[in-house]
Order: sequence, then structure tokens, then C-alpha cells
Amino acid sequence: MSAPPASRSIEFRNATLGATIAVLRETEPARLADALHMMLGGMPDFFNGEAAVLDFAAMAEAPARIDWTGLASLLRRYRLQPVGVRNLPPELAATARQAGLAILDDAELRDRQAALAPAPQPRAEPVPPVHAAPAPAPVPAQPAIQANTLFVDRPLRSGQQVYARGGDLVLLAGMSNGAEVIADGSIHCYGPLRGRALAGAQGNIAARIVTTNFGPELVSIAGIYRTFEQGIPESVAGRAAHVRLSAAGTEQKLGIESLQLD
Repeated sequence: MSAPPASRSIEFRNATLGATIAVLRETEPARLADALHMMLGGMPDFFNGEAAVLDFAAMAEAPARIDWTGLASLLRRYRLQPVGVRNLPPELAATARQAGLAILDDAELRDRQAALAPAPQPRAEPVPPVHAAPAPAPVPAQPAIQANTLFVDRPLRSGQQVYARGGDLVLLAGMSNGAEVIADGSIHCYGPLRGRALAGAQGNIAARIVTTNFGPELVSIAGIYRTFEQGIPESVAGRAAHVRLSAAGTEQKLGIESLQLD
């Protein structure tokens, strides 16, 4: 099971910037390589070419220097493209820029987002009508349309990937090793669950993974991972199972429970 966030050398979070936030507590590439191997099961194609912003806010002590080349090479091995840094000590900013990384502190991000927002248009003063008509009744606000659940009725083969953006994913025929499914909501698998299953991809800690036949390479909810390099627990291997997060003090713990379907 993955370690609590406080003991991780690196942690990944989603962001509204269209990039993955890599929260670093360690900068030595060799030690980070070990942490990534344990977290992601040694799967070099875990990510899908996303941009990555390196966040140094969780560093207990700033390093004297950073091997930017080695760090970038390691992240690219997992198909992450580092594009910038934030919360970096000022004395390291020059070397980060030399490595081609943008300095993206919160103030700068707010300025960039404000610059991208459309400028407010001047409002013309209303001309009073000659014959004022009664004001129309207010139109009730329409409820937000919820994203539909995505149903997949064919088995997913090795190398295939499905993403249920904004909703749940239902697999009616299971999936094979080497396949990957991602959902912003929960994942329901009525068949063998193999490969990689990532629920709550945008940080939804209430998301769950439910399957009638548990046997994945990796499961994840809201960025908390568990791999099965040492084998799947006998109590759930090949059986109906339920994956969810539960509170463990101030942290979230990933739990796997068997299900009784009879």
C-alpha cells in the first residue's frame, strides 16, 4: 500500500492549469526513481504526455543544487513533460530558467489567468422606453447538467485506454492486463478487472472502484495508489471486491474489501 503523503518523496496532484503538479520532498533523481518505481509499479508509460509543474513547497530543506537534467529525464521516462516550477527558493531560480523551466509562483499564475480572461465590455446606459411594459417574470435557473456515465460493453484489450471525464465508468465485459481505465467518478467493472484502474482522477476522494473479479496491476483513488508487484491478497484475488478511501487520522488510506454478492 502506498505510504502516507508525509513520507513520500514525490506526490502527484491535478490542477486547473491543465498540468500535473509534482509535489517534491526530494530532488535527488536516484532516490526519486526508487519512489516512482514503488508508486507506479515500474510502468514507464503511466502518464500520457501531460505537462508537469514541479512544486517545492513541501521541501523540508532547500538543496544546495538541483540536477535539473536528471530530474527532467526521470519524469520524461514516465511520460511527464516538466514545463515549470513553483515555490522554488530564489537562489535556485536562475538554474531552473537555464534548464528551460518557467518560474510559476502563485502571484504569477494569477496574473497569467487574469491576462487570459476577457476584458469587461463597457455597458451602455439603457434608454427608457416611451411606454414601459411590465417586467417579465424571472426565468428559474436551470440545474446543471450532470455528465453521463460512460458504458463500455466490450472487453478492453492490452494497450487500450478509456477515460470517463466528469463521471463514472461502467465496464460490462471487464478488461485485460495492459489496459487502463480512468474516471473522474467511480469505476464499476462487471467482469475481470486487470490492468490499471484510476478513479477520482480529479481529486474526488468519495470515488470508488467495484468489481466482480479483482486482479489489477494498479488501483488508484484521488491520486492514492496501490500496486500488486508482490501479488494480490488472497482474500480478494479473483473475487468481488470494493476499493475506497477511508480516513486514517488526518490522512486518507486506500482500503480493499471483499464483497458478498450472493
